[in-house]
Amino acid sequence: MPPGAWGPAPWGPPGGAEPRQRLHPLSPALHGAKSLVVVIAGLSWSTLSRVGFGWFAVLVAVFVLGATVLSVVSWWNTGYHVVGRELRVHEGLLWRRTRAIPLERLQAVEVVRPLLAQLTGLAELRLEVVGGGKTEAPLAYLGVNEASALRQRLLAVAGRAPTPAPTADGAPAAPATPGVPADLAPAGRRLHAVRNQDLLVSQLLTPQAFLLPLGLAFVVAQFLSEGSWSFIAVASTLTAMAGVILQPVRRVLDDWSFRLDAEVDTLRVHNGLLETRVQTVPLRRVQTVGVTWPLLWRMKGWLRLRLEVAGYSAGEPDDRNRPDRLLPVGDARTGELVVAEVLPGVRLDALPGTPPPVRARWLRPLSRAAVGAGLDERVFVARSGLLTRRLTLVPYARIQSVRVTQGPAQRRLRLATVHADTAGGTGAAAVDRDLGDAWALAAELTARARAARRADRSS
Repeated sequence: MPPGAWGPAPWGPPGGAEPRQRLHPLSPALHGAKSLVVVIAGLSWSTLSRVGFGWFAVLVAVFVLGATVLSVVSWWNTGYHVVGRELRVHEGLLWRRTRAIPLERLQAVEVVRPLLAQLTGLAELRLEVVGGGKTEAPLAYLGVNEASALRQRLLAVAGRAPTPAPTADGAPAAPATPGVPADLAPAGRRLHAVRNQDLLVSQLLTPQAFLLPLGLAFVVAQFLSEGSWSFIAVASTLTAMAGVILQPVRRVLDDWSFRLDAEVDTLRVHNGLLETRVQTVPLRRVQTVGVTWPLLWRMKGWLRLRLEVAGYSAGEPDDRNRPDRLLPVGDARTGELVVAEVLPGVRLDALPGTPPPVRARWLRPLSRAAVGAGLDERVFVARSGLLTRRLTLVPYARIQSVRVTQGPAQRRLRLATVHADTAGGTGAAAVDRDLGDAWALAAELTARARAARRADRSS
């Protein structure tokens, strides 16, 4: 890009090395717009009533000007460049800081486009590093073309440049998403695209949606009986109702236009309405696959698929940064197709499983028949849940440790629980097994895990 063009500007080459690049010149404006919302919310309407509209506007202008100046100064002193096999990010004015991200530990580079970034043609890069506690070096913001070029370069240096997978019938790969550069859109074989209508209906078939009319009726009845409410009562009621409906609304916004594509050894997920995301799921780092059948979804034969991926930022406060979405809603046939793609050879409709012994009914009087465990040729299977049924699949090669635990009640009934732990965190558990069967299951899991890891290393 020539000097002065609308994009990252070069910044003083240090000793003949590659010059540092600045973020897009509109980055301070987008950060300032975020600060504007925070400032107005912080000042609140009580400040407006005390000082009047004129002084309130002056306060907002002062805070916004200050936030904008700080954003510009931060942008001016922030730069990045690739040095060898490292991405170095420089930032800070009084206290200079340089972060060096080794690209050999790079797991994926995710492209995120919040609403303001979509309106201005910008994008944000977020780096996922193996063993990282959170998303590394988020570069906000770059032009879409610059973000695309930098993403491809980082993946190439890391040896993880994506290669589109051919389709089974030799047809061309899935077309790029309209309005998104080809290498930012999912570019492999299209597995599934969730209909937005199904997504909306799935969130209407939730306890929150069914309880919302009852909540509204209660609020109206209380208001009619009291005659009038104080500001605190109205605010607290609205806050409680917003908390009830926030989760399904957020899921709709996050999973809007959900598309899943397969490439060589990876899956690409594209989703989001107000904030679009393109995320990469490395299949070799998938630790578990979880299948969920919510109670109200079962009348339509729907299920939900989620997974755990090692190396992603499990400590990230925002769970949307973690690529755990595999299928937000779909029928049984679609679920089987996606599971077979992630775990080749595993059939969702033919998984083994046996319930706990009859004496476990003293611990699980209602749910004994709903829990169970089994050993498939390729995965450890654990079932749980009464109203919401859950199934967890753990590939043997991903099992890090096997534990047998007993609680006081289990000891009296000669029962035990077998845990298969993974690097992703939760793993799976076979609960309330006969004590002898539990130790035999633990020994078999350990043997299969060792054999699978040896086969994985030799392949």
